[in-house]
Amino acid sequence: MAEILHILNGDSTKSIFEKSTLKGDVLVWREMLCEGTLHKKIGSDAFWKKRYAFFEKELGVSKLDYYDNTIKEIIPIEDLQGYDEVVLWFEYDLFCQINLIALCTYLLESYRKDILYYLVCTGKEKGEPTLQSLSDYAAESYPKLYGKRLKLTRNNLLFAQESWNLYVENNPKKLEAFDFTKKQKFRYLQNAINQHLERFPKSNGQNQIENKLLHYIDSEKWTKKEIINEILSWQKKETVYGFSDLQYALILNKLHNFYVEEEGTLKLNDLGKKTKL
Repeated sequence: MAEILHILNGDSTKSIFEKSTLKGDVLVWREMLCEGTLHKKIGSDAFWKKRYAFFEKELGVSKLDYYDNTIKEIIPIEDLQGYDEVVLWFEYDLFCQINLIALCTYLLESYRKDILYYLVCTGKEKGEPTLQSLSDYAAESYPKLYGKRLKLTRNNLLFAQESWNLYVENNPKKLEAFDFTKKQKFRYLQNAINQHLERFPKSNGQNQIENKLLHYIDSEKWTKKEIINEILSWQKKETVYGFSDLQYALILNKLHNFYVEEEGTLKLNDLGKKTKL
């Protein structure tokens, strides 16, 4: 019987996966590489130092907790001896797509010809009006998703590495010029990069998300929680960010110079009014 390693995009997927009939070992990729400082060499000391610093400073996650929850979980990827098949389970959104190309780059470091690499990436589903996440499927559907998995060749992994290096460099002109559709097995990557380009500053110095938050603050007397709920709804309908409420809370807090909080609700100050598009 083939020995299979499933690398999942998050713990919510793991909870569903474990209820399915699929066999194999499971690892969870607990990173958010769409945020924070990065290094091209994944798994290097320089890479981990940058991630340690980001999680500690921005999220209040200690080095020990980051190691236990993230590094300790994915270190086994460096030595895949004993496995015949590695399956990556990810989704269409920016959050997942950046983690995916990073993981493919990481896998390239220990690439083995005797291992088959596969991708399960959810998004478009016949009969569904919206793009689907892994959490939209019941455990009984996971074997069917597995059955539709796409084989990843070494050339596919090299393309992911090239895409990752460009993302880390984060030059908007280079990102706009590169064709992220060259490998159809990464069918959602171009849309994700297009969404990422919206995170570069507009004419007022703020990006799409920041401008949207300023708009919400100016439109109603809302609490921070209500504003985050609104932007999560907007995200689902109009974007492919795939961000969590935590990420939006961080962005909102960084805009504190543009608003005041009165009786629990937010209001733009003079600077905010001048800044808002």
